[in-house]
Amino acid sequence: MTAGEPIGTVDLLVVGDCNPDVLVLGDDVTPEFGQHEKLVSAISLVVGGSAAITAVAAARLGLRVALVAAIGADPAGEFMRGQLEMAGVGTSAIVVRPAVATGITVALAQADACDRAILTATGAMTSLTADDVPRNLLAAARHVHVSSYFLLEQSLGPGLAALLAKARAHGASTSVDTNWDPAGRWGGSQLREVLAQTDILLPNEEEALRMSGKPTLDAAVATLTSAGPDVVVKLGARGAMCADGALIHWITPPSRLDGAFVDATGAGDCFNAGLIAGLERGLDLPTAARLGCAVGSASTRAAGGTAAAPDILTARRLAAIPENAPAAG
Repeated sequence: MTAGEPIGTVDLLVVGDCNPDVLVLGDDVTPEFGQHEKLVSAISLVVGGSAAITAVAAARLGLRVALVAAIGADPAGEFMRGQLEMAGVGTSAIVVRPAVATGITVALAQADACDRAILTATGAMTSLTADDVPRNLLAAARHVHVSSYFLLEQSLGPGLAALLAKARAHGASTSVDTNWDPAGRWGGSQLREVLAQTDILLPNEEEALRMSGKPTLDAAVATLTSAGPDVVVKLGARGAMCADGALIHWITPPSRLDGAFVDATGAGDCFNAGLIAGLERGLDLPTAARLGCAVGSASTRAAGGTAAAPDILTARRLAAIPENAPAAG
């Protein structure tokens, strides 16, 4: 779906953040103050924002995708719009705030390490509200996914539970990836209301522990599922833990991948795209999570979140999912 195309059925509506990532790669990417200059391996300008990365990865998997986000009227915003449209993501619902700059993230990633430091200027992204989501687009969506809840907690958060409830009333399934909470509060009554309207919660392990306030992953998942959603916890190179009702499934990542590890930026967002694509194709939750592991793992073979995101045939091959895989019950 392109920016000017009429709205039909949308497989996936993604709501959240949209900003460029300035990705710095090297063996030593720690800055030194005192006007010291340090050389690094590479600096790249790539698609950033968890919502935008998920949207691009899902479009590459063959889903019909639209993104709702807020950008500024500036070159950074035009870069993001152009990259999204080239990837086949619908951009007609992206809101432009003329008086505010597009948000930008600088990610410092150490070579050969699954770790990075992230600096973000939120800019226009934190002006997004539930009223910015077109109701006709919401009604057209088969699945609604929200990224970076905590970054948008003050703007999108107050109306999000009602928005997700409307999506479900139209027959859509819903998912939320809160991402990290820079404020360190990790939710409250507003988040509980959102989770009550969420079908699948998609935290990583540390986020699950922080949101639940529990010391172990088992206890964290039990607490989070009691709020309403199924929970799929992303475990990085260890795969994922999938809590489907009362059942727990441990999902292992692919054993063979093309190329060497380069960068983990956006791997969790690509996991989300793979899982949602699997569900949209009728896979049950554990099998869809296995597809998510394949998409997330493949994405680490290039710098940035989307450069190595695979197509659906490649992802199914990596996940060893046959055409007659189990369907959702």
